[in-house]
Amino acid sequence: MIQMSRKEDCTGCHGCYNICPKKCITMEFDEEGFLYPSINIEKCIGCNLCEKVCPIIHTVEVKNEPIAVGCYNRDEKIRMESSSGGIFTLIGELVINSGGVVFGASFDENYNVEHTYVDNINDLSKFRGSKYVQSTIGNTYKEAKEFLEQGRKVLFTGTPCQIGGLKRYLNKDYDNLICQDIVCHGVPSVYVWEHYKEYISEGKNLVDVNFRNKSTGWKTYSLKFDFDDGTSYQDIGNENSYIKGFVRNFYLRPSCYNCRYKTLHRESDITLADFWGIEANLPEFDDNKGTSLIFINSDKGKQIFKHIEDNIVHKNIDIEKSVMFNPSAFESSKYTKKREYFYKKYKNIKFDSLIIDLMKKSNYEKLCEYKNSIISKIKRLLLNKLK
Repeated sequence: MIQMSRKEDCTGCHGCYNICPKKCITMEFDEEGFLYPSINIEKCIGCNLCEKVCPIIHTVEVKNEPIAVGCYNRDEKIRMESSSGGIFTLIGELVINSGGVVFGASFDENYNVEHTYVDNINDLSKFRGSKYVQSTIGNTYKEAKEFLEQGRKVLFTGTPCQIGGLKRYLNKDYDNLICQDIVCHGVPSVYVWEHYKEYISEGKNLVDVNFRNKSTGWKTYSLKFDFDDGTSYQDIGNENSYIKGFVRNFYLRPSCYNCRYKTLHRESDITLADFWGIEANLPEFDDNKGTSLIFINSDKGKQIFKHIEDNIVHKNIDIEKSVMFNPSAFESSKYTKKREYFYKKYKNIKFDSLIIDLMKKSNYEKLCEYKNSIISKIKRLLLNKLK
């Protein structure tokens, strides 16, 4: 039976939940709004399958030589509807056109995020765009296995830890499985997201949420809410209080502060990311409409890329240079003591006011910020020299 002594050691991947033959494991929210396994001791038969599928207990070291590519979809409409360059849609279309199934994160009817699957190209749109809240995997590992056993091609997309959970659950390689992960900053709490939705909605009903609306440009993206009365709320990304709290790590899952999946050597076949630093790396691609950075991690990933390359504008780049402005590829989010204060106060203080209060810098933080600014300038100088 799986034992969890520290919350930092559980990513909420649902591997144990999916594998349990007696269904004695349920996923329950803790007080912060993150799902953890809860075991019914009376029903447990001691098979230890839950331990065997845990991607934290059984980490895998990948030895590969990933290829980094800057790219974007030639279809302008798809590109503008996507968080970055619109590459996911091309991969999804390829899989569905072969009779396959695509798994990804989508909004449910309450605008919470869940994993589900589609096998119709028109439905791929529900997976497009970033969703800054942890998705619930549910039974999708089981469903993916059923499709794989039927011989259908499966594209499973998710965070690196979700891909790790799937791989441990399947416990074998499938030629018809394609795994695609993302460069992940960390996953915010469902409870905090619920609270923020209520705060912004002010009693109105949501009809759409877009975390990465490009109407103000890719680099200054907006978080946009649409309501059933025809009104909207829109805020520039780096000025929005929810986004500020997310990027400053006030309400990420505990495991995100010591993520076991921060590496350039990944279990997935393809990794998707925003190509931050495009102006220094590939200035000819810098049109502020969104460019993807992808890592091709396996032979299977190379085959996928060959099938889509005629539909994209692309250029290879040194992988070390490509991530100089995207540290989330290889560094965990930094824990902040302000997280504790946030959780004590967020239900009782106006959300915007609380974030403003938390962002007030101590002298130490100002010094660190100054140091990071100097490091960023040095990186830019080095990149210009390399160019």
